[in-house]
Amino acid sequence: MTEIAFETQSLPVMEAFYTLQGEGFHAGKAAYFIRIAGCDVGCHWCDVKESWDALNHPLHKVENIVKGAQEYRSALVVVTGGEPLMYDLSELCTGLKQAGFDINLETSGAYPVTGTWDWICFSPKKFKQPLPEIYQKAHELKVVIFHPNDFKWAEQHAKLVNKDCKLYLQPEWSKAEQTMSLIVDYVKTNPEWQMSLQTHKYLNIP
Repeated sequence: MTEIAFETQSLPVMEAFYTLQGEGFHAGKAAYFIRIAGCDVGCHWCDVKESWDALNHPLHKVENIVKGAQEYRSALVVVTGGEPLMYDLSELCTGLKQAGFDINLETSGAYPVTGTWDWICFSPKKFKQPLPEIYQKAHELKVVIFHPNDFKWAEQHAKLVNKDCKLYLQPEWSKAEQTMSLIVDYVKTNPEWQMSLQTHKYLNIP
């Protein structure tokens, strides 16, 4: 095993767990999730509001975070939140890459991108404006549809991302019954978009 040199950075981690990615382009893949605590974006429909206050969660040295990922067979690590880019993730990315992982980021784009990522899922939120830099770095644009007006909002962001960025519309879980048919009709009319479902919730996968 390659010896990895770490500095002394610690990050607040709400939880880390091995499961299947349930959403977006990489849905269905085994993945080790690292949920970084801390978020000031404040989506009222967020399903992990307990992640918002970083002070409620312990600090973990990056070295130990990477060791935790190495306990599982997955080649994929997903760093999510909260809003993980509230922190400099350069050391975490370096450690995970040196350990042989592909690393994906889930972000609202509201903070500068740090670290080097294999895949960036950009999910913009109305509650905190994304930074301009995220549009050319994103591999996947995932817009949560809570209200019919969100389609127009999604189109505004789609005009700004790079030409290779995958476009996804995802029903907000509590509104899925109301918005699912709307998304189906929209994608049929606008086939450059795809639907993303939270399959882990439908299948009750932790």
